Amino acid sequence: MYIFIAALLVNSILFTTNIYPKLLIDFLSEKQIISYQDCLVQYYMLYSLGGSEFLLLTAMAYDRYVSICKPLQYPTIMRKRTVSIFLTLAWLLPACQFVGLTIMSSNQKLCSFTLKVIFCNNSIYKLFCVASRVISLFGVITLITVVVLPVVFIIFTYTRILIICYHSCGEVRKKAAQTCLPHLLVLMNYLVLGTWDVITVRLDSDILKTAHLIMNLQFDLYNPLLNPIVYGLKLKEISKHLKRSR
Repeated sequence: MYIFIAALLVNSILFTTNIYPKLLIDFLSEKQIISYQDCLVQYYMLYSLGGSEFLLLTAMAYDRYVSICKPLQYPTIMRKRTVSIFLTLAWLLPACQFVGLTIMSSNQKLCSFTLKVIFCNNSIYKLFCVASRVISLFGVITLITVVVLPVVFIIFTYTRILIICYHSCGEVRKKAAQTCLPHLLVLMNYLVLGTWDVITVRLDSDILKTAHLIMNLQFDLYNPLLNPIVYGLKLKEISKHLKRSR
């Protein structure tokens, strides 16, 4: 589990590195300007790393499922090779899918050059002269692959964990709560903020647009700060594991 926590925190660092430097420059500048090419790079990094976050949470859910529901088989199932495959897929799958969206977006003709957002996200589609059905279809497929299916799998695994814990002793329930609660808090944070982002981006109210900007900023602030704090609850176990590895 510790390798997945480390991967999740590294992913958060990369995510914020993509956002914060440009955001700080914009705060200190009178005019907030970014080239379309740089905007596409930021868009690509934002969503590919965001997709990796969901897939890493999915891998962690499976890891928790095996450790709680099949503890005797854990060493044979969660081998180093298996973990390496999970980590590789978590980073490569979204990267490959969103590079296709980015390339298609770079070939679109622009009729607008103003974005009312604090970083480049799917609002760049509003800049196109003509909406692309191919991009929309590919975007839906990518969304299902890196968000919807992982969330469904996570819900399934935790349902199974809850069923097992319900029929187990109090010690098993306590252990499950300690290992699964941080994971669920991080996932709920993503789902709530992400759902609000999808809802407000499609509404035209000035109040909701302002709320959308605030929630976008909070999305970038909360997750990188929340992940270390939440998983820091297991800091003693992580420290013990590091001492044993020396």
